[in-house]
Parts: sequence; C-alpha cells; structure tokens
Amino acid sequence: MTDFRPDPAFAAGSIAAAEWPLCHVRLQDDARFPWLILIPRVEGAVELEDLSVEQRAALMEETVRAGALVRRLGTVEKLNVGAIGNVTAQLHVHVVGRRRDDGLWPDPVWGRGPAVPYADDGRARLLDLIASG
Repeated sequence: MTDFRPDPAFAAGSIAAAEWPLCHVRLQDDARFPWLILIPRVEGAVELEDLSVEQRAALMEETVRAGALVRRLGTVEKLNVGAIGNVTAQLHVHVVGRRRDDGLWPDPVWGRGPAVPYADDGRARLLDLIASG
C-alpha cells in the first residue's frame, strides 16, 4: 500500500480528512449532505474483486464506521452507500447521509445541482470530528 495515491479528481470536490487502517478518508465538500468517501489504499484497485478477502472485510467494517460518523456530521434519516466509479475509476465508496427534506430526496445525489461548499469554520469543525472519530 506504499505507492497509493488518490486519483487527482478527488481534490476537486473533497478534502482529505483521515487515514484509517485500509482507507484514505475524504469529506465531500458539499454542505447539503454529510458525506464521506473511502478510498482503499490498494494500488490499481478498481473493483471490489481487486481486493483480497481480508481487504474486502476491512472495507465493509470501515464503511460501517463511516456510516456511524456520517450520522454525527449532520441530520441523517437514511444512509446511502455506493461504489459507482463511473467518473473516477479508482475504487472508492461513498457514504452519504440523507433526509426527507434534503432537497433531492428521494433522488440520487450524484451530479444533481451544484455543490454548496462548507464555510471555513464548519469545514474545520467537521474535519476535527472526523479526525477524532
């Protein structure tokens, strides 16, 4: 895992937030939704099948951990979890907190409307929460 680099496309809409045992964790810079992105630090991984059995199990545990953390980042009624990868092929998992009044409910969040970046103080507070969580 020493040669790992997140795809540069992630920098356009998210901020590095933490390093977990398997995943590089990013906060999606969109205040409309509490949203984390998990990127397994496995060079060349595009699909789940590119991970070992142990890495897949670790990714599941870290996804559950991210879900609990997303619930602490904002008001959440439902977690949406997806590993879509149509825009950025590098394997990554989105963990998005949704609620019935979020403006896009029940539609998917991907590619829907412009992101609303966090204010600096709000972003810093969330990054601190993620780092400690």
